[in-house]
Amino acid sequence: MNGAESLVSTMLASNVDVCFANPGTSEMHFIAALDKVQGMRCVLTLFEGVATGAADGYFRIRQKPASTLLHLAPGLANGLANLHNAKKAGSGIVNIVGQHASFHLQYDAPLSGDIEGVARPMSHWVRTSESAAMVARDGAQAIAVARGTPNRIATLILPADASWGAAGPAAAPEAPAAALPPDPVAVDAVLAALRAGGSTVILLGGAALRGNSLEWAGRIAASAGCKLMCEGQNARIERGAGRVRLERLSYDVATAIATLTGVQNLVLIGAKTPVAFFAYPDQPSLLVPPDCRVVTLAGKDQDIEAALEALAAECGLSMSSPVHLEPFQPPALPGGPVTPDGIAAVLGALIPPHAVVVDESISVGRGFFPLTNTAAPHDWMNSMGASLGYALPVAIGAALAAPERKVIALVGDGSAMYTLQSLWTMARERLDVTIVILANRSYNILRSELTKIGVGIPGRTALDMLTLADPDLDWVALAKGHGVPAESAHDLDEFAAQFARGLAADGPYLIELVI
Repeated sequence: MNGAESLVSTMLASNVDVCFANPGTSEMHFIAALDKVQGMRCVLTLFEGVATGAADGYFRIRQKPASTLLHLAPGLANGLANLHNAKKAGSGIVNIVGQHASFHLQYDAPLSGDIEGVARPMSHWVRTSESAAMVARDGAQAIAVARGTPNRIATLILPADASWGAAGPAAAPEAPAAALPPDPVAVDAVLAALRAGGSTVILLGGAALRGNSLEWAGRIAASAGCKLMCEGQNARIERGAGRVRLERLSYDVATAIATLTGVQNLVLIGAKTPVAFFAYPDQPSLLVPPDCRVVTLAGKDQDIEAALEALAAECGLSMSSPVHLEPFQPPALPGGPVTPDGIAAVLGALIPPHAVVVDESISVGRGFFPLTNTAAPHDWMNSMGASLGYALPVAIGAALAAPERKVIALVGDGSAMYTLQSLWTMARERLDVTIVILANRSYNILRSELTKIGVGIPGRTALDMLTLADPDLDWVALAKGHGVPAESAHDLDEFAAQFARGLAADGPYLIELVI
């Protein structure tokens, strides 16, 4: 058994059995090992940012790490933007990055680079295996880091001679870091805030937005008579009919400040104190009122469900206590010209039960939540790091993680161009993804940001930097060129018909919605 084979065997022993790959020469022994050690599903991507984003999406649905296989420092660098998004989302990922053979590094070959230096900003753990004998142990430690609480990104650098050299057997799985138990002092502080009177908001994030944790939070909010909200960007929310009713904090600074004006107590559960995405002239960075008391029940390194159960017990609540759930009241299908509310109504009417919605509808989709709240139960995922090109790769990972569920990707035309190569992987793997390209022919988010930042009336050069026209992107042609069936829609009637057709398809289907 060589080092690469011991690594693949170690990964499988630790239940890491999916690899999103864009390999090169230094990774060929790992690729060969996939035929010798059965059990790893390896998915080819045509750009490293697709591989890293897919690993993020896979974790968000399965809550177990996938791996990536990347080629040297430039390959890793190509994947950093979506590793940034994954890091902000708290996803566990194991990156395997090939390196030149150790004896070759001294010659400064064209692809030589500081892989550890490239990896560190977007990784929590970085290591270069020193020999074939160390590869399996290093791999087990990387997986334990990715599987711990909180989940983390681990990058293992695999020199070619460590990959092809003789090695021992697979390493046994290592125990990941366990979640910290509830803090009784924090429970008491939150209980005091809930009983203090005045306006109180419970703000949820992370694992608090799923499963039993969300239901406990809903019972606590109903009992205390306070507002239940979630952060503006979330790794995954369980929402829709039969799920706990909650409001999302707006991206827009003025709207968020207005929402939180007068709030005297803010309880954070898996969430952070709300901050503006950017600094704006004459606008605060922190969105909470200066006199608001902020208390934290549990953070990402803690057992959030256990903390909520402890708080619920102190409140005298049980699993039969009342909770405000969304009814199943999908909106009527609209017709006529395309509007943001019209798009949201089509989504709310047609989202199938248990779908996964991957949302990168940055400007058009800010108001999609109210009209989709009472749709069939579904999961909704946002880009936590806001680096563009997130939705299409994450949809790949989500579709592979849950092949029995329909995945819907909502993405602006500008954002989708960052990781256009995702379409080819969707077609090759026959993934059940319906893609909606919101084609406004511009970086529309930047038009509004230009105004907010106080630039004034933009000139011709500035406007040219914000438009995608001349020539217009032909998304139907782009999709078909990657093997994905596609059609355009120019009004809400056409959109509803095309969206229904995409949902009925067994594989990928793209709709270019011209706005």
